[in-house]
Amino acid sequence: MRFALLAVLGLTLLQAEDRRVPVIVELFTSEGCSSCPPADLLLSRMERSQPVAGARVIALEEHVDYWNQLGWVDPFSAPHYRGRQNDYALAFHAENIYTPQMVVSGQVQFIGDDSNRAYQVIGAAKQNQTTLVDLKNAANAKDPDLVDLAVQVTSPKNPKPRAEDVYLAVTEKELESQVLGGENAGRRLRHAPVVRSFGIIGRIDPNGSNVGQITNTLRLPHEWKRENLRAVVFVQEHDTLRITGAATADLR
Repeated sequence: MRFALLAVLGLTLLQAEDRRVPVIVELFTSEGCSSCPPADLLLSRMERSQPVAGARVIALEEHVDYWNQLGWVDPFSAPHYRGRQNDYALAFHAENIYTPQMVVSGQVQFIGDDSNRAYQVIGAAKQNQTTLVDLKNAANAKDPDLVDLAVQVTSPKNPKPRAEDVYLAVTEKELESQVLGGENAGRRLRHAPVVRSFGIIGRIDPNGSNVGQITNTLRLPHEWKRENLRAVVFVQEHDTLRITGAATADLR
C-alpha cells in the first residue's frame, strides 16, 4: 500500500472552517465482553452528538483478540490492538489490561462507559494539542479502488519537537454483529466507528532529517462499505504516547 505523507515542521497552515480541536478517543473492546456494549454505545453517542464544546471527538473502536477463546471470535479483532493496549499499560504503569478501556489523547485511561469522566478528560485534552494536521484525499486516477492521501504536519505550539509517529487508521461506521456465543450470545451489537486498518505511515525526527514527502496509496477492500469509511491521521509522541494532533477525511 502507498500513502502520501508530507511531514513539515514549522510550516504555517490555513485554519479549517471547523475550529473545534480534534481529540482522539480510543476504546479497547470486544464482542465477547458482556460489559463492553455500554462503552461502545457511549463512544458512538459521543461521536454523533459531539457533547464537549470546542472539541471534535474522533472515535477509534479497537477490538482486542484475547476474548476470542471464550466462546465467540470477534470478527473485528486483531492482535495488534492488544499490542497497542499493552503499550498503553506500560506507559500508564498499569498492572493489567481490561475491557472496556477508554484512552483519550494517549494520556488518560478509565473504564470505557464512564461518561462523566469521558467528558471531563476530553475537555481537558482539547487544551493540550500542539500539532496541526492537514489531511486531503483524492481518488486515484488509474484505479477507483485506490485513494491517495496527502498529510501535512506542523507544530507551531511546540518549541522543542520530540520524536513522533504519524498513524493512519481507517474506520468504518454502522457495523453490527449477531453474536452467537460467549457472554453476549443472542445479542445484536452495534458499534461506534471500528478501526479496520491501522499503522504508522511516517515518523517525525525532531532534528528535521526526515522532512520531505512519502508517496503512497491506500487500497480499500470491496467488502468495506465506502460510504461509511473515514481516514484518521494522528501524530503521537514516540516515548510518552501523547497524541498531539489529528485530522480526518471521509473516503466516500
